[in-house]
Amino acid sequence: MSMERGSLSINSENIFPIIKKWLYSDHDIFFRELISNACDAVTKLKKLEGMGEVSLPDDNEYKIEVKVNPEKKTLKFIDNGIGMTADEVKEYINQIAFSGATAFMEKYKDKANEEQIIGHFGLGFYSAFMVADRVEIDTLSYKEGATAVRWESEEGVTFEMSDSDRTERGTEITLFLNEDSYEFCNEYRAREVIEKYCSFMPVPIFFINENAPVEEEKEEEKKEDVVDAEVSEDGTAADVKEEKKGPEPINNPHPLWAKHPNECTEEEYKEFYRHVFHDYKEPLFWIHLNMDYPFNLKGILYFPKINTEYDSIEGTIKLYNNQVFIADNIKEVIPEFLLLLKGVIDCPDLPLNVSRSALQNDGFVKKISDYISKKVADKLSGMYKVERENYEKFWDDISPFIKFGCLKDDKFREKMKDFIIFKNLEKKYETLPEYLEAAKKDAPKAEETVEAAEASDQKDEKKEEKQVVYYVTDEQQQSQYINMFKEQGIDALILTHNIDQPFITQLERDNDKVRFQRIDADLTESFKEETTGDDAKALEEKQTTLTELFKKVLNKDKLTVKVEKLKDSKISSMITLSEESRRMQEMMKMYNMYGMDPTMMGTEETLILNANNNLVQYVFDHKDADNTALFCEQLYDLALLSHKPLTPEAMTRFIERSNEIMMLLAK
Repeated sequence: MSMERGSLSINSENIFPIIKKWLYSDHDIFFRELISNACDAVTKLKKLEGMGEVSLPDDNEYKIEVKVNPEKKTLKFIDNGIGMTADEVKEYINQIAFSGATAFMEKYKDKANEEQIIGHFGLGFYSAFMVADRVEIDTLSYKEGATAVRWESEEGVTFEMSDSDRTERGTEITLFLNEDSYEFCNEYRAREVIEKYCSFMPVPIFFINENAPVEEEKEEEKKEDVVDAEVSEDGTAADVKEEKKGPEPINNPHPLWAKHPNECTEEEYKEFYRHVFHDYKEPLFWIHLNMDYPFNLKGILYFPKINTEYDSIEGTIKLYNNQVFIADNIKEVIPEFLLLLKGVIDCPDLPLNVSRSALQNDGFVKKISDYISKKVADKLSGMYKVERENYEKFWDDISPFIKFGCLKDDKFREKMKDFIIFKNLEKKYETLPEYLEAAKKDAPKAEETVEAAEASDQKDEKKEEKQVVYYVTDEQQQSQYINMFKEQGIDALILTHNIDQPFITQLERDNDKVRFQRIDADLTESFKEETTGDDAKALEEKQTTLTELFKKVLNKDKLTVKVEKLKDSKISSMITLSEESRRMQEMMKMYNMYGMDPTMMGTEETLILNANNNLVQYVFDHKDADNTALFCEQLYDLALLSHKPLTPEAMTRFIERSNEIMMLLAK
């Protein structure tokens, strides 16, 4: 063909600043675009071969080569795919955005850099000009009698087309890097980027450093015959030829998620997890997604073991399109609660020719998200039914994730509601219905009756039965209360994660017959002795005297003091705080209102004094003694210690006071 020169078919002075603006934060993405194009070229030829429209040599091996030349500051992307004719070069390269150039310019000329525009109108190739001053294309179509074509462009503004001396089918793209992009012809940097974007592309990718020193072949390596002899079973020598292995591709064209789950071993799943996420703690278990209809989706989701004290709880789910990496944690596709997991999802049907903002409202994308959520719920419910022992073993690790999912996704909560389990005081797991049933049989006093108005159009009131579910948030801090519960045969659930508070609120909304209450919110009648006659009068006298004394000593106007005859005489004092007040405090913390005194919102702590305890009796009998105030303060702090941590100032006073009391004993 004769030399042809020209300008690109749209105002490239406007379009390339847009491309560069979008690519600025992902400077390396041109690797993905050019290798993806090469992969597409190979895939097209494969399809033609499969349909019998093209005949290729028996030794044909599809491949992509990436060559770096640090000396010449060049990058080459070579494929042996379908290639292009001169007319195809004119159509696909020269006519940028031929399917709507004007609309494209109008739509994107003022867009911010986070908008995804590459790929909208076949602009992937032009990402090369993000890093190159000059780009050359040498291509030869697979079509019989085709002439090789060379295309060259400086800065993507003007081009030249002529005949090429290329003799092999396919396309070779050469980038002459600009001064700011020399890093990409560094072997280690180039490998890093290819691994990031192209680790699982479906065509083998071979990496070549054209400046690497070539070692001379050793003489023995040139020999093709016997290099060793082995003795066979019959005692004769058997010639063994040693086959020389060629270079290995730097990608894995057959990732584990592309296989059928029945073809994958446990060790393969674990090895894939280690390789992709560089996490050498074994995952708890995984879910292999494999769907062909109504859309194509494959992937593997791993439930990692989370050490919440040191590890970030956020996971990583990598999204692929036809084995081409797109991005991590795309919230429009991955349900929010699943972002705590690690995994890969490959969806060839994903509409990538739209911006991220449009993706969020795409009905098809919502179906993908719903499907993923459903498969996770199916896996977990199936494990509960069939592998209850394993389910319980993993529960402490996976429960925050499941509870978060129930809070965020109504459909997920509906599917999982019967498979939520709780650990009780005996370290056994049970569902909420199982706990409630046991509480009715073993501790009838754990129920309380509250007055509630019926419907607004009815005048009469009736009693609404609400069953109390007791729970623990800190086994160490609340150990005194736990012991009391155990002694009385009353059970409680252990809910120590910070997600448990909003979760139990959700459970109460779903079940209006249930009310959750922390074990130190109040004392049930089970812990008290019945008092009648003279005992009741004596208790009333102590109530009046000790309330006046403690309020005076502690100087807490809103402190409520109660004197009760507890069955356990070893307990001297306790603090209770109503469930409503505690939840209000939790809400205050969520809004960063730390340090606010609960009395500021009208709530009161209750100090319970045990009339059966000798120290409390001593204080009552010696209310005017010199050291009584000291004992009152100590009783209050002891009660507070089993309820919540003391402030630094209160802890200092408590230690000083404890030393003072021990000095009194030493006299």
